[in-house]
Formats: sequence, C-alpha cells, structure tokens
Amino acid sequence: MILNDLSEQSIREFKQRIKIGSKSLNINVLDHQVDIMILHAKELMTWNKKINLTAIKEPLLIAEKHFIDSIAAVSFLGNETCLMDMGSGGGFPGIPIKIMKPALKVVLIDSSRKKVNFLKYIIRILHLENIDAIHARVEDLHENEKYKNKFDAVISRAFTELLNFTALSSPFLSNNGAIYAMKGKHADQEITPVILKKFNLQTNHYQLPFEKSDRYMIKLSVKR
Repeated sequence: MILNDLSEQSIREFKQRIKIGSKSLNINVLDHQVDIMILHAKELMTWNKKINLTAIKEPLLIAEKHFIDSIAAVSFLGNETCLMDMGSGGGFPGIPIKIMKPALKVVLIDSSRKKVNFLKYIIRILHLENIDAIHARVEDLHENEKYKNKFDAVISRAFTELLNFTALSSPFLSNNGAIYAMKGKHADQEITPVILKKFNLQTNHYQLPFEKSDRYMIKLSVKR
C-alpha cells in the first residue's frame, strides 16, 4: 500500500484504519480530520526518503503507531489551553492532537533543524493556526520568558526516561499544569520514589487496536 500514488484504495484503507482504530478507543474522528491526517502522512513518507523522520514506513503501521497512538492522548487530556510537545519529531503526538482539538495552542519542540523544517512545512500546508515549531534544546528554553511557566500541559511520546522528562518539563508548567508521558509496556519501571515524592501520579492503560500492543499515559502534577 502506497499513499503517495493517491490511489483511491490506498487512501480508503488508511482512512478506514484511522476511523476504526480511533472508534475502538472511544474517540470519534471526523472525516475532514482524517483527511488532514492523510496529508500529514503523505508528506511524512515523502520527506522520510530524505531525512530520518520515522523508522516506520508501511502506511497502515503509520496510521496506527503514529496517528491512532497520538489521537489516544486526547482521551486523557483535561481542559488545557496551551500544550508543549517535547521532542516532536515528525509531529507526534502534537499535530494529531491539534487536529482533534483545534482551539488548543500547541508548541512543538525539536533539537533537529531538519525535523523542525518539516514541522513548519506541515503546519503551513495543513493550514493549522495557533501552533508553532521551535528548533531548540529544551534545556535552553527553561529561562526564556516566552515559555517559562506558560503551559498547562507538556507531553512527549517515547522522548526520554520519565525522571529526566519531569526535570525537562517542570520549568514550562503553569501553576496547575500537568506532565503527560506516553509510554510502552515497561512504563511502571520508570516510576521512581523521587517521582512519587514530588508528583501526584495517574496511570492510564490503552491498547493499540490492531497490533494489540500495550500503551500507557502517565499524568504527573506537582504536589503542592
């Protein structure tokens, strides 16, 4: 299956995978939202031939492991208005979250200039508003007044181990902000006494609907 040839069957299969997979997670994705994701996926595959955006190349796996997995995050977010996606790479989970929650302000951070160039291009061609991609090491933004304590949520997907992620994320959180870490089956091994002492922890489990692999959303809020 190749998305780039725009064959009706390829597009239909990809769209069906997103719709069925999301519904199994009790999330309703509208047709126009899937169409936007398809355009994102096509460009991801095209750019991936030149720069390393994803090791996953098969379109239906991209649909599940990138898009459905990112969409799953929407179930666990609260009423946040401003979200930072740390280590966004090809735009996951930030861009699918933005597509699902258009009113949410989103900032994508990545230390790779080539990836940020891709993210800026995707934001432009998808006509997404109130979203930006920043080329930076997150540590270098900790004292930047534009970002310090400005986010209701900081999210990442397999970016770094949990304790390090909390250290990188905390300077960006607003007073009642939360850290969201998307993890695989060994998530519990990253929950340390140091984390439990400093943060309120909530762990939610879900499964990718087709390959049935376990995923966890770990939500952390600073104890007051």
